[in-house]
Amino acid sequence: MSVSFILLCFSLFSWGIGEGSFFVFQPIYLAQLGADTMTIATVYSAFGAAMMVAHIPAGYLSDRLGRKPLLITAWMTGLVAVWVMAFARSLPVFITGMLLYGLTAFVSSPLNSYVTVERRNLSPARAMTFMSAAFNLGAVIGPLIGGWVGDTLGLRAVYFIAGSLVLISTTILFFIKSQPRDIHVHGTPDSHLLKNTRFIGFLGMIFLFVFVCYLPQPLTSRFLESERNISLGNIGILGSINGLGNALFNLFLGQFSSRFGLIWVQVCVALFSLLIWQGTGLGWYAAGYFILGGYRAARAFIFSTVRALIQPSQMGLAYGIAVTSESFAIMLAPLLAGVLYSQDPEWVYPASLILLGILGLLTIFLLPRTNRRGIPSASPIQEK
Repeated sequence: MSVSFILLCFSLFSWGIGEGSFFVFQPIYLAQLGADTMTIATVYSAFGAAMMVAHIPAGYLSDRLGRKPLLITAWMTGLVAVWVMAFARSLPVFITGMLLYGLTAFVSSPLNSYVTVERRNLSPARAMTFMSAAFNLGAVIGPLIGGWVGDTLGLRAVYFIAGSLVLISTTILFFIKSQPRDIHVHGTPDSHLLKNTRFIGFLGMIFLFVFVCYLPQPLTSRFLESERNISLGNIGILGSINGLGNALFNLFLGQFSSRFGLIWVQVCVALFSLLIWQGTGLGWYAAGYFILGGYRAARAFIFSTVRALIQPSQMGLAYGIAVTSESFAIMLAPLLAGVLYSQDPEWVYPASLILLGILGLLTIFLLPRTNRRGIPSASPIQEK
């Protein structure tokens, strides 16, 4: 691994502590500021929309201007967003900060492009899951800090701590090296990205996959607090356990092919839904949150599959389009979760299990096949 890759991992580690300290408590703090269930669901939907709008421009610009400038822009945007949430004393201002934080999701394209180049002898999936593991090791620590501070000083104080940690993360990022841009060789296959039918077909699979897998997640901390009487401190512990699961599952699942890994991700989300729905105590919920850690590996497998379907010079734009499809699903899934939760808070979880069963069959028969090195083979989704 290069020095820049190691520095990037340290930056992500400190960011993981910062984000982990507050993110699991977002639905609870929104409720404290006066939001009802459907308002929270709508905010999460808007958060998904904010995540979606900048991916394609960011991917295009990372191909044209280089990746490091886009990374610094994303980190600086996140820094401002966390401090806006910290200083917010009303729901509209806090939502503004939260939506601004959602915009930082455009970092996915330049970040994964950067890692793909810096990976040296690692496979694309292995490099991306290793990077994700660094973030998630930080996310193990963050919720413990957030839960303790939330119980002791109130949730608002958590955002000030998070802002300081994000500042450290941003400072480290300035020391990574810039990368040369990839130049496309004209006349090579798939030179027109939107005419690449394997890639376009995979975008539909990305949407379905993320929509179904994200559905049981956004309202779970609120469900545990209001329906299962779990304290903020214990929810923080659950978030920390989830961070540990994220890190370990990323390292473990990174050994497998993208197709096999995505199937395992669905199994993890199904077990999470079942344990939250039928669990009768903190131990069951802890097991669910740990197993949910497999979900974080999904993006690495998605990007690894995309990388196998496109040219290197298209990497940033292709990643941007792929994450736009993912973010569109993240925008819509909370709305369905909010409707189900308003009817009966438990309905979210059996509905998720049913949809996951259908998705599993689609994944087995339609997902493009690649080996562990990210090399594609024949699949039902392919160019004619």
